[in-house]
Amino acid sequence: MSLLQINPDLHLLFRGPFNEVVTSVLTLKNISDSKVCFKVKTTAPRRYCVRPNSGIIEVGQTVEVSIMLQPFQYDPNEKNNHKFMVQSMILDPSKADVPLDDVWKGADSSQIIDKRLRCQFELPSNAAPADTATPAAPSSPAASPKAEAPVAVNNRTFLPEKPTPASMWYT
Repeated sequence: MSLLQINPDLHLLFRGPFNEVVTSVLTLKNISDSKVCFKVKTTAPRRYCVRPNSGIIEVGQTVEVSIMLQPFQYDPNEKNNHKFMVQSMILDPSKADVPLDDVWKGADSSQIIDKRLRCQFELPSNAAPADTATPAAPSSPAASPKAEAPVAVNNRTFLPEKPTPASMWYT
């Protein structure tokens, strides 16, 4: 059973260059005969800004969710395990005036439908991976190959993200 038509339905594509915010749009359409509430979660909350990250969709209506990938130093050899999960459930009419966070906290897990999407990163054909960001400081030869240096973009410094277990989802 599906409450939402989700587009794209398998992968979120982010096209670089990645030295600036890159946005991918997720379209959610309510295909049920009831109001549906939704919530978008990710395994990499420090790398993305999601707006809106939750809400209510009326019958037959569509919501566009902007997923903004924050600037980072792109390495085409690095394996990307970022995932998103769209959770949805029918909004009980008796809870229409209850704050959405409370509706989710009191939700029966058997009524929640999950849809998982993987992220794909793609560089434009004219961009070289080395040109996507400028390191704030040269990396030391003693540093481990997996260690990332902070990245400086537009006079702002972004620290590398600590790995997040795939089983942990954040809103």
